[in-house]
Amino acid sequence: MRAAIQSRGFLHEHPMTDTLESHSQESLETHLAQVQALLARMHLVEDLVHRQEGPRQDLVEDLVHKQNLAELRRKLDALHPADVAYILEALPLDERSLVWDLVKAERDGDILVEVSDSVRESLIQTMDKAELLAAAESLDTDEIADIAADLPLDVIQELLTSLDAQKRAHLQSALAYPEDTVGALMDFEMVTIRADVSLEVTLRYLRRLGELPDQLDKLFVVDRNDALIGVLPLKRLLTSDPEASVAAVMVEDFVKFHPEDEAHEAAQAFERYDLVMAPVVNTQDHLIGRLTIDAVVDYIRESADADMLSMAGLKEEEDLFATVWRAAKNRWMWLAINLCTAFVASRVIGAFEGSIEKLAALAALMPIIAGIGGNSGNQTNTLIIRGLALGLITQAHARRLVVKEIGVAALNGLTWGAVVGVFAWLLYDNPALGGVMALAMLLNLIVAALAGIFIPMALAKMKRDPAIGSSILLTFTTDSMGFFIFLGLATLLLL
Repeated sequence: MRAAIQSRGFLHEHPMTDTLESHSQESLETHLAQVQALLARMHLVEDLVHRQEGPRQDLVEDLVHKQNLAELRRKLDALHPADVAYILEALPLDERSLVWDLVKAERDGDILVEVSDSVRESLIQTMDKAELLAAAESLDTDEIADIAADLPLDVIQELLTSLDAQKRAHLQSALAYPEDTVGALMDFEMVTIRADVSLEVTLRYLRRLGELPDQLDKLFVVDRNDALIGVLPLKRLLTSDPEASVAAVMVEDFVKFHPEDEAHEAAQAFERYDLVMAPVVNTQDHLIGRLTIDAVVDYIRESADADMLSMAGLKEEEDLFATVWRAAKNRWMWLAINLCTAFVASRVIGAFEGSIEKLAALAALMPIIAGIGGNSGNQTNTLIIRGLALGLITQAHARRLVVKEIGVAALNGLTWGAVVGVFAWLLYDNPALGGVMALAMLLNLIVAALAGIFIPMALAKMKRDPAIGSSILLTFTTDSMGFFIFLGLATLLLL
């Protein structure tokens, strides 16, 4: 009977998890404030001791330093790895290095998994090869895969030779899949059973295991060839007749993924079907891993952070306390693009210098047209990017969406065009100028709507992330066209 039930993967243990101080009601901000206070007090006390001259000055300073470090180490030891990671990200480089040196070596791996990519890179630079190997060997294969991109190549190669055959195969499998695929997110902590055993036998086996993988809400039912044929939810296992067979109560209609599936589609499925865990199978339906809700949540958070940075023109995640040179290089690309687009917009204005000289009010009013157009376009742009990310925009209703957004832009253009038109009329006592303002506002809002739709859709068509650079391209379009429309209409109708 034991041959009919198999356990897959590795159960990674965090012995401190159940006793950590961070499981209390204290907030992360409180922990950070306490560590910062300890660091400030340490620097203050050591500075005062250093200024006081006396016998055995070096010995006194050394004792005071060790006492301060011991108190800070006790505080860090009481925190969960995720809380320590949060603190490391919030500290300047010199204090971060000091705190990192105080972390127990056996916790290095867990903390490296939790910190952001940019901070992880700074921590790894302070570690030697032996420390990196020890930290990586303490992790599960999926966690090693998460930090592998930041590890030196020689560390990865030596790590592969030091792992046992099963763990090495799992790591190579995880590293083989592209980022943003299910294969890159899956882990191998699985419990599988056969369909012909009873629920009572299954329960006895689970009790013998002692510890189960995290986020386990179902067992995977496989045949003798390891092909997945069903899942057994734990609630059915616990509430059904113990004498019943697994085959009688298992679920045969379930959500499963392939390692090549896109991670964002899997994340949508987890949200849609309220999943906690789902199997990952190959083309022959052989079970090769599982995808869990914690991996999906981490992916969603990282994707949201990346999109936010991309929309701001940052090439990659930036360490909050990175050096000036590194931070500047990260921001150069889109600043250069923005500078080019600004030159184009300035030449549009330059083409109408004569008109502006004849009617100075044009220079004061044209930023209004461009600014409102940019805001309106960003609203449409954000809506379209969200629709693309959720897979809600298809060819079948794309035309209806365009018509709807043009209608919204026209209504807003008529309404707010009338407002700014009356404003310009009263301000400059020129009804014709007010009419030009109203017409320019209407036309630029329509242009902004079209740009907000087609810029992200064009980027998606080119297999590029619609969030990257779309706001800069949109601003360029609404500014240039806003200036051109307003100054062009003024030149034709007023001068």
